[in-house]
Amino acid sequence: MSVGARDYIDKLLVKKYANEQVDNHTNVTSMVDPNKMLETMNDIASIQRNMFMLSQKLNMVCSAVNAKRARYKEREVVEQ
Repeated sequence: MSVGARDYIDKLLVKKYANEQVDNHTNVTSMVDPNKMLETMNDIASIQRNMFMLSQKLNMVCSAVNAKRARYKEREVVEQ
């Protein structure tokens, strides 16, 4: 797969945006401390992981209880 402008419109877009510059975000001071943000994201991820694990354990316990409480009835087989 090749990279680059293949048709006329792409070539015009490349010419138009060739000299454009973007802001350098490393020079901008952030209102939120990045380390604090990463720590918070890590806390949220661990809470979600723990909630998922608890949900899985609860499903296992509920299915085990339901299996023990199940009562099976014999049904007559009707032959035709």
